[in-house]
Amino acid sequence: MIVTIDGPAGVGKSSAARRLAQRLGFHFLDTGAMYRAVTLAVIEKGIDLADADALLQVAHSVEIVLDEDSVILDGRDVTATIRSFEITTSTRYAADHPGVRERLVKLQQDAAAGVDVVTEGRDQATVVFPEAECKIFLTASQETRAQRRHQDLVARGEKITYEEVLEKQRTRDHRDKTRPVGALRKADDAIQVVTDGMTPEAVVNHLEEIVRTHM
Repeated sequence: MIVTIDGPAGVGKSSAARRLAQRLGFHFLDTGAMYRAVTLAVIEKGIDLADADALLQVAHSVEIVLDEDSVILDGRDVTATIRSFEITTSTRYAADHPGVRERLVKLQQDAAAGVDVVTEGRDQATVVFPEAECKIFLTASQETRAQRRHQDLVARGEKITYEEVLEKQRTRDHRDKTRPVGALRKADDAIQVVTDGMTPEAVVNHLEEIVRTHM
């Protein structure tokens, strides 16, 4: 069974999807981590992110392994590194690249072949797994998402204001919705869940209820 969880930045898709997968005994596929890992690799190699050809070459040359709670890039754990504000705000170059998306979509489909999986991202229900048995669109207000993201970044030791996070998020929301490939869009048959005012535990409880009705 494939469960897709799509939604805008900062809504808590990764955390909710990971916990949901644990409860169900499913594999967890963090697709956003793949784009972040490619972005990190490009930056570390000193390559200009705007160099489309070089970006694609890196995407094809690196080895990315998603091991439940860890993201392994060419044999090293980059789980924490790829969550930095710098990587988050630079991932658009990989996400907007048709060739990179094609490469990573194939990896995502291969990873889900023959297993029960909870997968999260922007285009999981619309592009990667259009035949998924259960599709969820997770969302919340811009202010709520910015508050959550700001708290997460501060907890990681980054010095950034709420206003900076909110402004960056507004820009990213617009970009995600207008991307030439893999744009953020709610699938027609997806169930929308608005998480304003909900605790993380309540969100996962609700998602589990939805999935079990589709099993």
